Amino acid sequence: MKSSPFTLTKQKLSKKAAAAKKARDIAAAKTPARRAKKAENQRIGQRSDSDLHHTKNGGLKRVSIKNNRGNFGKGTRNE
Repeated sequence: MKSSPFTLTKQKLSKKAAAAKKARDIAAAKTPARRAKKAENQRIGQRSDSDLHHTKNGGLKRVSIKNNRGNFGKGTRNE
C-alpha cells in the first residue's frame, strides 16, 4: 500500500518542532514504567464486546461498554 503524499497532523508544528515532539514522544513511550503498562494492557487484551474500567484502587475490571461510557447510569455531564 502506498503512503499518502499528505501528512495529517493534529497540531500545526514546524518541521523542527514536530521532530522534537516525535523524539519526546518516543522517549516517553520507551520508559520502563510505560513499557510495563503497555505489556499489561496487551496481556489483558481488548475485546469488542466490553471495556476495561479503571477502579479507584488502581485495578482493572471488565464491564459492558454501555455502563463504562455512561458512568454506570449517572451520565457524564457532572464528571
